[in-house]
Amino acid sequence: MELGAIKTSYARWAPVYDQTFGAITNTGRRAAVEYINGQSGTSVLEVGVGTGLALRNYRSDLCVTGIDFSDDMLAKAREKVDRFGLGHVRSLRQMDARSLDFPDNHFDTVAAMHIISVVPEPERVMAEIARVCKPGGKIVITNHFAQETGIMARIERFFAPFANLLGWHSDFDIGTVLKQPELTVREKKPLPPFGMMTFLVLEKADW
Repeated sequence: MELGAIKTSYARWAPVYDQTFGAITNTGRRAAVEYINGQSGTSVLEVGVGTGLALRNYRSDLCVTGIDFSDDMLAKAREKVDRFGLGHVRSLRQMDARSLDFPDNHFDTVAAMHIISVVPEPERVMAEIARVCKPGGKIVITNHFAQETGIMARIERFFAPFANLLGWHSDFDIGTVLKQPELTVREKKPLPPFGMMTFLVLEKADW
């Protein structure tokens, strides 16, 4: 995905995101936040916070920071924080996920919900996510990953050339998020509908 295409795509989708893609991805978002709420750590970074659909559901004692590249999406997220009085949301910042403006080993948990197949240079984004996560911390990802066989695999390949128009890669390979040597898969399971989405938990080595 190109940055210009991302900005254009999300400016277009921001007004209706909650009722369209937001509704489709609700199951994955709910699973990710439930998992995070069950962890002992309190500092959370949500990469690609979007319109802030997950923000109301975090535990009230957490310290949540959200970043997004789209100012249009962030405006919607800030409206939610103000409307619902979400005091646990400490900061919402415009930022390129390829160059996170946070120190090393800073967050107990990093969440990336339905974003990793949207960003340019996802390997670089994963390296940044790993960098800012504390040793022993968790990285929680929900995303659509490409099927290897079957009718869905053929559909994904058909739509792949239209990534800039759609705003996401339909044929995104899960191997892209598994290249960081300090990260180990702790949980991986399909999510409804039809297992199209995947819930993935990675743990950073406590070296």
